Amino acid sequence: MTIYSIIHVPDTRLRAPTEAITVFDTNLQQLIEDMFETMYAAKGVGLAAPQIAISKKLAVIDASANKSSTFCLINPEITERRDETPMEEGCLSVPGIYDKVPRALWLKLSALDRYGKPYEIEAEGLLAHCIQHEIDHLNGKLFLDYLSPLKRQLALKKLEKIKKKQARP
Repeated sequence: MTIYSIIHVPDTRLRAPTEAITVFDTNLQQLIEDMFETMYAAKGVGLAAPQIAISKKLAVIDASANKSSTFCLINPEITERRDETPMEEGCLSVPGIYDKVPRALWLKLSALDRYGKPYEIEAEGLLAHCIQHEIDHLNGKLFLDYLSPLKRQLALKKLEKIKKKQARP
């Protein structure tokens, strides 16, 4: 297994367009396993391929408390959403920053599983929240983009302070 480095804002690769996945081979299966391991190691509940500098429409999610409810989203598309409300959010690519972001409480998703088989699910609560966050990554969008310009500026300043503090010996 490989634990990837997670890239952070302002890395431009987080904004790059992603490509649809069309080949479902052993390399993809290994990447999916590595992404789950990377997500768990970082104590996250979701990870999108752009966060590890891979420009593919692939995300993994496990919002369960005991690592028992894994989802692999390949070429995902939200087909329906309902009941939007602000929800607290953070991001592995924006460490230490949290704020409320408007998200649908319920959604319907179409995607491919890790073997290329199409599926649809309905999700609500934390799972719906995670799905929306990870799909945003696949579209080059960050949760910071939902914040007002002032809140975004304050969050980025706070992130710089966190990075400087972590860089000190």
